[in-house]
Amino acid sequence: QVQLVESGGGLVQAGGSLRLSCAASDRSIGNYAMGWFRQAPGKEREVVANINRRGDSTHYADFVKGRFTISRDNAKNMVYLQMSSLKPEDTAVYYCALDLFGRPYWATPGSYDYWGQGTQVTVSS
Repeated sequence: QVQLVESGGGLVQAGGSLRLSCAASDRSIGNYAMGWFRQAPGKEREVVANINRRGDSTHYADFVKGRFTISRDNAKNMVYLQMSSLKPEDTAVYYCALDLFGRPYWATPGSYDYWGQGTQVTVSS
């Protein structure tokens, strides 16, 4: 089992920045790939970014490239999502997720085994 808890969400104006954090407990995340997803009202959950277990390989959805950065600190059992140049369309609940098996389909929610409860990000225009 692993517990994932997101934090750092909130209300921000367009063009602003937020840093989301994901704290893991009950299991070290150092051996697992991690991802950030988001889900807006009435829409399906979609991938935002993925990072491998060592932190030296990342993937991003096209709509966040150049604006968001995923990182991790395995010593602290933490994963982060630095979000800049936020847009109103970035408004969503953001979730972190853990992939136990390093599956190749990093953009697919079904590739992840554990999820946090989510943190709300609201970007005003």
